[in-house]
Amino acid sequence: MDRSTALAATSGSRVSRGPDETLALGRRIGAEAIPGTVVALIGDLGAGKTQLAKGIAGGLGVTSVVNSPTFVLMNEHVGRLRLYHVDAYRLGDPEEALAAGLLDDRQAGGVTVIEWADRLDGWLPDERLAIELATPSGEPMTRLLGWVAHGPTHARLAAAALSP
Repeated sequence: MDRSTALAATSGSRVSRGPDETLALGRRIGAEAIPGTVVALIGDLGAGKTQLAKGIAGGLGVTSVVNSPTFVLMNEHVGRLRLYHVDAYRLGDPEEALAAGLLDDRQAGGVTVIEWADRLDGWLPDERLAIELATPSGEPMTRLLGWVAHGPTHARLAAAALSP
């Protein structure tokens, strides 16, 4: 878990001009993901977190419906790798995620996508790809995706999936 560990981090940004492009970026992430991949999504309501998660699922070959798991906290989906789709929106504090079993060892063999990851600050895995989505003023369909890859595995993922 993130306890001020000094991992090498790389960062960058991308622009998405609409939901289809956000979905395509997610597909690239899913296609490049390996076991143990953690994608931490941050952004306001409507910023495109679930759209990106759907794309990641598509890139993993998930065929089941992927929606925001707000009321159940986590959904599991079968694909090339198992997808653990977590939504931390309703959590009061990070300890609730641990108590609910949302962050555990079984995810090491799959891909974990965490929406509202900022609510788990201090409890996220050290190695992860954090993506913050924002909507620029006056451009309702455009999304700015700022990313930080923590650790070499997630840096390779970001380079392969998020490079222009």
